[in-house]
This record gives sequence, structure tokens and C-alpha cells, in this order.
Amino acid sequence: MIGERYELVEKLTPGGMGQVWRGYDTVLDRPVAVKQILRDRLDTPEQAMMLAERFRREARVTARINHPGVPQVYDAVLDDESAVNLYLVMELVSGTTLKAFVRPDHPLPVAWAASVIAQVCTVLSYAHAIPAVHRDIKPGNIMVADDGTVKLLDFGVAAILRSDVTRLTEEGTYVGTLRYMAPEQLKSAQLSPRTDLYAVGCVLYELLVGEPFNKGATPPQQMYQQLHEKPTPVRRLRPDVPEPLERLVLQLMQKNPEQRPADAQEVYERLLPFLPDRGETGVAPGELPPDDVPDPTRPYRTPLAPLARTRAAEPETLPPTRTQPMPVTDPSGVRDAIEAAFAEAERLLDGERFSQAAEVLEAAVDRAAPVVGPENPRVLELRKYRAVALFLGENYRRAAPEFDRLAAAYARTRGPLDEDALACRRQAAFSRAQLGESTTALRQFREVLDGYRMALGDGADEVLAIRRDIIMLMLAEQRIDEVLPLLSELHQDMLVLKGPDDPDTAELAALLNHLQETDERPATT
Repeated sequence: MIGERYELVEKLTPGGMGQVWRGYDTVLDRPVAVKQILRDRLDTPEQAMMLAERFRREARVTARINHPGVPQVYDAVLDDESAVNLYLVMELVSGTTLKAFVRPDHPLPVAWAASVIAQVCTVLSYAHAIPAVHRDIKPGNIMVADDGTVKLLDFGVAAILRSDVTRLTEEGTYVGTLRYMAPEQLKSAQLSPRTDLYAVGCVLYELLVGEPFNKGATPPQQMYQQLHEKPTPVRRLRPDVPEPLERLVLQLMQKNPEQRPADAQEVYERLLPFLPDRGETGVAPGELPPDDVPDPTRPYRTPLAPLARTRAAEPETLPPTRTQPMPVTDPSGVRDAIEAAFAEAERLLDGERFSQAAEVLEAAVDRAAPVVGPENPRVLELRKYRAVALFLGENYRRAAPEFDRLAAAYARTRGPLDEDALACRRQAAFSRAQLGESTTALRQFREVLDGYRMALGDGADEVLAIRRDIIMLMLAEQRIDEVLPLLSELHQDMLVLKGPDDPDTAELAALLNHLQETDERPATT
């Protein structure tokens, strides 16, 4: 029994990150899946505490993806304060993983492959709207339930035990699945929703062809193929695949993320012509579907639709019209409301209840701004705390425009080099990087870098950190020739300012060596 509620009944198939159990919820009288997170990489209490924090965050992100294609998270259990045992209690899904669908001598019917990937993209449209990036999409993490619906497994779990999917362990091995990793993952660069789309392309290629694009026998060979080699066009291996579908696959597998489709919604829409209509069998003449796995075309009798696309907010370019504050009719009441909101928000933030804290602060802003003005110092502070709460809760889509507005307000009231103005501009850029809006994020980072240099000088910690952020974004865009000199220059500056033993300096040195090594072709034996 764990958490005084969940009974572990039997072990199911072990995964790379933990052991999955068939369990039972004794309170609600229902079967559940319980995933015990492995602790084989924990050596110190500090690592255990870090794992516990990541566990809570990833469980909350997974629980926010409100879509039937993601097994529902019912509970997250930390068995004791030292994080000795960590469990995710989830919906128990009956079905078959996509690994059983991939057969070299028996490629899937086109409609079957398109139906699987269209359902995956439907899930991703909801996840990326948060945004939550899966980071480990592969056939083993895609299950087709008995009714033909596709479930995307291990959302967030892949990130619990590591701060970056592709960091090397102490033994020098990669954590993850190289055959499906995007180049930006292998470069330890900024990840985005388009990172998942690369993996989607790899899986779609494998379903259509019957074997993976990346057939390297060793990890270095697999890594080199992902970084440098283009896949053989699908129609050379299977001529019956429609040309538009081949074009989509090749675009998904572009090395530069900005050359991939814009988002999961676009991929879904381009797959629509290959999905079966109501009443169709989903099998073209001459195609023979497997008879021992669920049929993923069944849900398209009533087609699923992805989450409606929302337009990304752009940074504020013109100052908004300042509203005239209303006469102060009850200053003590407003003041008390502001102080109460700060106290309540601090309590909620301490408990990592970020969304609720943001709501409390927003209500206080709505009450105070019409009375004392939206750019009153205390109102600005309320707005800043709200933006921070959104950011900490990883709600970057709402945080980014709020940081933009705050930066503009601080610049108007205190000057463009004000500490809060610069910090808000930086947080807006970081939020957009997390959303995959790399072009806008790079522009904002470069602008705020100039501001920090003017305000603090070239040796300031903020300047060094933003230079690193810019490098990581450029790395994600595969601009290696531009990145290497910038990275080398930053490393040299860090050696002078921080010394070789500084952890950040050592990390830059490791990244520089890694980039130089991955640009070299590995041995074939």
C-alpha cells in the first residue's frame, strides 16, 4: 500500500524511467496504473530533493494536459520527505504499443499510419498550448487502445530524472532514444514544440517504410545520422505513398526546427486527406492491415479535432494609452486589499500553487488599478508577482505578453535601463523561447543584452547568462558556424571572470568539446 490508499497488485512492463504496476485505488474502487520512478541516479540528499521538486512539477504539467489521448494523472505520491520512493498514479490503459505495428516486411496501410500520427498531433496540440514538450516521442511511448484511440505515454516523466534530455551521464552514455531525437536535443540546445514534431516525423517514416530512418549500429553512428544525414525519400522505398505525405514526412524531419511545420495543428490538417471518411474501411486496394493489433482508424468515424490554434502575442511595440486613475475614494481599503493579496499569494507560491496565486494577484490588480492607476508602484508590483506566478507555473503563453507590458511600464516610469524593466524584458524573451518562438526571442534577448551592458557592464552575471541564452537558441536553429565562435568567446570570458573551476565555465567547456566532436564523422566499425 502506498499513500495509505493505493494497493500495488502486480508488476507490468518496466520502462526506462521506472517500474509500472497495476494498482488499485481503495478509496474510489477502481484500477489504476502506478509508475514508480527509478532512483538509480541519486547519490546525495541534494539530488533526492532536486528529483522530488522535478517530480512535483512534471506531474502537475502532465495533469494539465486535459485530453483523452494522455492517460489521466490521478495522484503524485512522495513516500517520504527524502524522496526515497516517488509514484505517479494514473489511468490504466489497455492496448498495444506502436512497436507492435512496425514490421519491416509489412508496412502499415497509409490510412492507418496517418490515423496514428493525426491522433498524436491532436494530443500535442493540447500539450504544446501549455506549453509542455514531450521530448521522448517514440513507438514505445505511443499506445493504441483497444478502441483504436491513441494514447501518448510518459508525458513529463522523461524529464523527471534529468535537467536536459540529452545530457551525458557520468558513464558517458545518453539518456533517451537517439533514433528519434531532434538535432537540437543532441546539441543540448533550446527545446520547443517543434522538437516533438521531428520525433513525430521519425515515427511516421517508420510506420510507412517498416523500419527507422536511423539504422546506425552504435550510438555515435546514430547521433551522426540525426545531425547530418537526410532520410531516404519515402517513395523510393514505398512508391504507393502519396507524394504530399512524403513531402510532409521530409519536412517534419528537417534538421533546422524553423523549417519544420509551424505546429501540430498544421501537421494534423495536412494528414486529413489521408484519413478515412465515415463508413470507409481505411484500407486501400492491395493493402493488408495487421490483424492482431487495434485499428487506429476507428475514431475517425467521428473525427477528433485538435485544440483551436491561438495567435501568439507579439511584444508591445507602442506605449499603450495611459488610463486616467479614478479618484481615490477608499485608499485604506485598497491598501489593505493589496497587502492581503501579497500575503495570500506568498502563501500559495510557497505551496507551489502557481495558478491560484496568479488569480489572487489578478483580482487585486482589477480592484486597485482603477483607483490608483495601472502604473502605481504597488500595482506594478502586483502585476510583476502575477507574471512571475504564471512563469513559475510554466504558463509561458500568458506570461510573455504580461512581461512585455510590465517592461514598457517600468521603462516609462523609471527609464529604459531600470532593473525591473530589463528583468521583465529578459523574462519575456525566455518565455517566448519556451514557446518555440525563437526568432522573436532572439531579437528580445539581443535587445535586453544591449540594455544590461549599458547598465551593468560586460562582466555582469546577467550579461554572461543572456549571452549563453542566445547561443542556445542559435544552436537550436542549427547555426553551428555562428555558434562556435560565440561559444568559444564566452568560454574565454568565463575563464577570466569566473575561473576554470566554476560550474558554469566547466559546462561551457563540455558543450564546446561536445559540439566539436559531434561535427566529426564517427568510425563505421
